Amino acid sequence: MISFEGSIVINAPVSEVYAYVGELGTMPDWLIGLVKVDNVVGAGEGQQCDWTFKLVGIQLRGQAVVVECVPDQRSTHQTIGMIDATWTSIVEPHGDGSKLTIEVDYTLPGAVFGKLAEHLTVRRMERDLSSSLLNIKEILEG
Repeated sequence: MISFEGSIVINAPVSEVYAYVGELGTMPDWLIGLVKVDNVVGAGEGQQCDWTFKLVGIQLRGQAVVVECVPDQRSTHQTIGMIDATWTSIVEPHGDGSKLTIEVDYTLPGAVFGKLAEHLTVRRMERDLSSSLLNIKEILEG
């Protein structure tokens, strides 16, 4: 399993950051590589969807479900499909704004990625997470 995380301070209230990041339907707006989210059902814990993610030119598909939801603190999405992953978003007060941390644990499909390609893909996904956090900041700060 591969793990990494990123954090950013956003000049927006905790409740606003939490609501935005925790909503599966908003993820294609900020998450680099996420092509689309379809069939969103429910809200909060138990919310689920189908997703399409493009990684190094390869379209990957699967489903996601929110498995943990602590209002204005943390939410965890678990994905299954061509990439199995757990995304945990943690939102904390920070000065007049919020600190958002996203922790990612995932397994790349071995049949698609060899060891060298996996190493390069991991580095790219880490960079993409940093860029995705900047996207969230820009969207929420306007």
